[in-house]
Amino acid sequence: MDAYTIKDLENLSGVKAHTIRIWEQRYNFLKPCRTCTNIRYYSNEELKKLLNIALLNRNGFKISHINKMCETELKQKLLSLTQLEACYEKKINALVQAMIDLNTTELESILDKCIAADGIEKTATQIMFPFLLKIGILWQANEIIPAQQNLASNIIRKKIVLAIEGIPPVPPKNKTVLLFLPEGEHHELGLLFVSYLLKKQGVETIYLGSDIKLSDVEYIVKHKKPDYIYSHLTCVNPKFCFEKFVDAVAKNFPDTKIIISGKLTHSYEKRTPSSIKFKRSFDEIVEFSTTL
Repeated sequence: MDAYTIKDLENLSGVKAHTIRIWEQRYNFLKPCRTCTNIRYYSNEELKKLLNIALLNRNGFKISHINKMCETELKQKLLSLTQLEACYEKKINALVQAMIDLNTTELESILDKCIAADGIEKTATQIMFPFLLKIGILWQANEIIPAQQNLASNIIRKKIVLAIEGIPPVPPKNKTVLLFLPEGEHHELGLLFVSYLLKKQGVETIYLGSDIKLSDVEYIVKHKKPDYIYSHLTCVNPKFCFEKFVDAVAKNFPDTKIIISGKLTHSYEKRTPSSIKFKRSFDEIVEFSTTL
């Protein structure tokens, strides 16, 4: 896709739409096109340029100064950023740009360098998942095709799987966790990462994956009797009812502890059955995996 609205740019860059309009009026770096009905739209190049400008601006560079930079100087200033948050954002922006350009080699290279420098856990929490959040915004706005999102997601999935396979032998714990995503939930990267955290601690995992019927989970629970059932919910289809899901797992698995994490838990305000615990942050997920 090569036509972004000003709202898309606001969501992706963190710069308010009215500020973007002011920058357009006063400076030369953004030059949107217009439809026959005079509505602004922006190209891939405009999006990539704004991501870089917003990053420099948040790190002390005045817009009037940025406006005078040539392309070479702009790249040099980006490379000079050393603050940790700026470095993370710079890498996330680079991933967005590589995905837009369908540059799989660059996507892999950026992630490999991050993992080599910081490890899979920090890379996942500071780079991978914030990046997925950004491309999720693009996907929901129909500004990237599903194939672009799948391309990036599958590369990240491969990195997490490699990390799981590379876990050195650890003393096993006498605990078993069954991990699954309910019908309609296909975004399994969060669940896969939870599996990595558990296996790293020596916990036995039964990984069923995404889009699983509760009847299938019941069959496995009956025969394997796990200590915990775990589900990480990111984005489900519009027909999915989280409240009904919570009630169903509590009813179907009354003798098993159930852990649910992910985006959908953040807005759930009703009281949950005693067998169900929410993990609403990464720290809580890590604490669960390390204290089993």
